[in-house]
Amino acid sequence: MNYDNDKIKYYLRNILSIPSPTGYTQKIMDYIKDELHILNVPYICTNKGAIIATLKGKNNDYQRTLSAHVDTLGAMVKKINPSGSLSLDPIGGYMMNSIEGENCTVETIDGKIFTGTIQIIKPSVHISGDDARSLKRIPENMEVILDEKVSSKLEVGSLGISVGDFICFDARTQFTEKGFIKSRHLDDKASIAILLYAIKYIVDNNTELPYTTNIFISNYEEVGHGASASIPEKTKEFISVDMGCPGLDQNSSEYSVCICAKDSSGPYDLKMRKKLTQICKKQNIDYKIDIYPHYGSDASAALKAGWDIKAALIGAGIFASHGYERTHMDSILCTLDLIIKYCIQE
Repeated sequence: MNYDNDKIKYYLRNILSIPSPTGYTQKIMDYIKDELHILNVPYICTNKGAIIATLKGKNNDYQRTLSAHVDTLGAMVKKINPSGSLSLDPIGGYMMNSIEGENCTVETIDGKIFTGTIQIIKPSVHISGDDARSLKRIPENMEVILDEKVSSKLEVGSLGISVGDFICFDARTQFTEKGFIKSRHLDDKASIAILLYAIKYIVDNNTELPYTTNIFISNYEEVGHGASASIPEKTKEFISVDMGCPGLDQNSSEYSVCICAKDSSGPYDLKMRKKLTQICKKQNIDYKIDIYPHYGSDASAALKAGWDIKAALIGAGIFASHGYERTHMDSILCTLDLIIKYCIQE
């Protein structure tokens, strides 16, 4: 099938440009609502703030649900230091060295936005020498240096900044001529772009679906409870569209759709995995099957919450996950192709 690469990139670029650490997702949810309005696709909002869009199919009693999450890694202001810097507390699981030297924004509860840079507390080798090099990269040794002329807790407080304000990391998104996409937060915004485009493709082509299919956009995945509630009650098959993890000793690839056999929550449904791999084989979709030892998804959250569903996990291969990430358009297109072929197959 022919897909519009420019439209996929349009969705992805827009999504990556909207900061959305867990707990601070209203702006990106508003964007998704606007795109669903353009596509004339009905949706509901859950009490927790998730979005569920629905594409009607011939069979409404046996439903499929695909999920992806908009929430990303980030931080909160933990303390305003006497020097005017900010101590931070992480949101989500990442290595602290991966945010060292990163530009960021701080948004107050009143909506004021300030820029800054995340540094270790001994950021200069000219001052601290080997102490700067050996300092352990942990939250207690990291701070936000605001781009403001402040040198005291009182001066920072007068700006309206306080404990609990969100700290958003700059995405630093780049699309290269060779098809690579480099950015923070490809986990899981690449999947959001894929699902938006899949919806558009199905709607624009008046595609008849054998089963009613829901698109569940969750907003608390990075902290473990994204899809633990409010899944459409008639859901029988649930696919978390998240990411594959290429890397040391892994089978995943940045150029294929990655299908997870097992993660830290246990094995995913074997029948679902067989169905997905059979589609890939029949349709010549490049795929990899892999196991992830330190990974959980919306599907595993739903299973732990007690939902009686057949669950699967797929996604584009995202290199350096939870850091400055990278993928390739080949992987995005393979994932998209599998999703569309799955949605139209009985």
